[in-house]
Amino acid sequence: MDGSGAQGPTAAGLGNSTDLGGPAAPAASARARAPIPRQRRPSAAGPRQDYLDAFGEDDDVLAPRGDARTADQGAAPPSGPAGPDAADGVDGDAARPAGESARATVTKGKTFTGIAAAAVTTVLAVVVAGQVAHDRSDAGLLPQSATDRAAPDAAGIAGTGADAKAAPPNVSALTYDQKMNTRYPLSPTLEGSGRFDAVPGFAKAPGTGRKYTYRVDVEQGLGLDGEHFAAAVQKTLNDDRSWAHNGGRTFERVSSGKPDFVITLASPGTTATWCAKSGLDTTEDNVSCDSAATERVMINAYRWAQGSKTYGDEMYAYREMLINHEIGHRLGYGHVTCDKEGALAPVMQQQTKFLDHDGIHCLPNPWPYPGS
Repeated sequence: MDGSGAQGPTAAGLGNSTDLGGPAAPAASARARAPIPRQRRPSAAGPRQDYLDAFGEDDDVLAPRGDARTADQGAAPPSGPAGPDAADGVDGDAARPAGESARATVTKGKTFTGIAAAAVTTVLAVVVAGQVAHDRSDAGLLPQSATDRAAPDAAGIAGTGADAKAAPPNVSALTYDQKMNTRYPLSPTLEGSGRFDAVPGFAKAPGTGRKYTYRVDVEQGLGLDGEHFAAAVQKTLNDDRSWAHNGGRTFERVSSGKPDFVITLASPGTTATWCAKSGLDTTEDNVSCDSAATERVMINAYRWAQGSKTYGDEMYAYREMLINHEIGHRLGYGHVTCDKEGALAPVMQQQTKFLDHDGIHCLPNPWPYPGS
């Protein structure tokens, strides 16, 4: 285990994310004077001038729409700034020519308003149509490929701009190596159910040496990938740098029968319970152990998920070391340390706890036979 334990034999080579409001209506005093010859106003482009050219320039027609609305409906004038008539202390009806009724004025005003609005609508429709036609042309020239579209984030909403956060990785889509390099969330104080599921399947021993059979159990409710864990155990143990070195041993994973040992991925609480069965305390540094009095080699899920300070971001190597270290205990090897400055730490050194000791600086090393 990574915790304290008796010394034993050592392996060879252990080193190592816009009003159409035209001109204001003339003041009342001006309109009450003798008739003044009409003068053409300067031409103004747009729908309003088109109407004036067709129907003439009747000052009544040009009376502010606010006056007409008030005379017709009896409604109070708007609460905003007062118009020209209001400023002169004259209401709309008093300013109209004799014999002209409020209703006629209203009718003319409404007629102008309707025609002007229709003209504006027509102009806008033509402009919009032209823009649509232009946009369609651009779309035809620059088709959007699938790769040009914003990729959806984890909530299925397309990311927008530089502030859009990258989606968390989809663990099921990661490769083996990517999974080995990824940290996973897990509490250091988690106490699991104590119930285990065997990872189904079979992984044949690839070598011809002394065969060890093992089963992989994963505690229920951890939220970790049990099949990936099992694949990591098989791949690591049968690496020539591991305990299968030079064909001396080979390891086979089973899911039934009676194996030589059971490699168990469990919560910190459950790990401590099983290690205590063999007189081992894993609570102080939240480590793993080989519970030799039982069939279980306990891998602390917190360490598997989060690693250690000694290995930092080297999650891949740390996980290999964790497997090799605890299986080393099962095979009979005890704790050792490096004895030379700058040397590789032996795999049986308690590397989760420390790399340096007695003034000697050791380098992290996950393998029993790193030179192979």
